[in-house]
Amino acid sequence: MQVVDLNDVETFEIDERLRVAFPVSSATGTAATAAVWMEIAPGGEVGEHTDTAEELLYIVRGEVEASIGDETGTVRAGDLVVVPALAPHSFRNRGGADARILGFFGGSTNIGTFTRPNGNTGAQVFVVGGPNPIMLPLDEPVEV
Repeated sequence: MQVVDLNDVETFEIDERLRVAFPVSSATGTAATAAVWMEIAPGGEVGEHTDTAEELLYIVRGEVEASIGDETGTVRAGDLVVVPALAPHSFRNRGGADARILGFFGGSTNIGTFTRPNGNTGAQVFVVGGPNPIMLPLDEPVEV
């Protein structure tokens, strides 16, 4: 049985206002699903990007502005958001408290491509699955 304690999951810092983890993926032995955990401080954002897999996002805590395709709106704790595969999407914490989002991908491996380099990592491509998430700038060759 695979159990992940989201209260104690190891996250990595994208920048001072965004921490993420990929606690479930092909790297942890799943065949058809993956998960992402996002901790977004006030003023923080998950920059615009596309994912190769459909994504289902559950807003665990807080309130964020979500942009998916041509639509923008506010989503709050308890809301469930569907992001189609390859749809550009982003999230911004406009509130005064931390936000937490749990996302599920419709595949155990996912490639996320960001419009701009991300925070401290400078990465624009995130590959979830395999031994560890791979984060690369777009100007570097990808070897998988």
